[in-house]
Amino acid sequence: MQPIKVRAEVADDYRAIDVVNLSAFEGEAEAQLVDELRKSDGFIPDLSLVAELNGRVVGHVVLSRVKLKTSQGNSEILALGPMSVVPSQSHRGIGSELIEAAIARAKPLCYAAIAVAGYPEYYQRFGFKPAKDWGLSCNLPIPDDALTAMELKDGVFSGGGEVEYPEMFKALF
Repeated sequence: MQPIKVRAEVADDYRAIDVVNLSAFEGEAEAQLVDELRKSDGFIPDLSLVAELNGRVVGHVVLSRVKLKTSQGNSEILALGPMSVVPSQSHRGIGSELIEAAIARAKPLCYAAIAVAGYPEYYQRFGFKPAKDWGLSCNLPIPDDALTAMELKDGVFSGGGEVEYPEMFKALF
């Protein structure tokens, strides 16, 4: 099997990323969210990654800035998602490569943590833990156990708090 190449997206990838999202999810909400994220203050170009297999974009993940509200004040952390892989290429480790690359790229950028809404069983394989264990919640209409998080700097979540996703994320739920 050809190796999977993970790299930062470029403008020429936008249509292919839309196709990945449209094929991975039933509907346009994720593709629209990615497009809205690119236009937002929370977008970080180096943290919007594509996976290529045989020169074709077969996966995408984006980390964007969100607010963490705590009793000590507000700070910025990262939100992972959406993450998508073309269904015909699933179960080949593409999602794993994307997530591991995103975490590895986020660490040197000095962000303190990453949160992800959805699929807790999947994300816990990468070191994400139930957010409720830290007393964390979020402003999305999801069950408490659907939010997982990872500290990139120890103690960031020690006082609990709320992950505040931008309004555009609510279209997914």
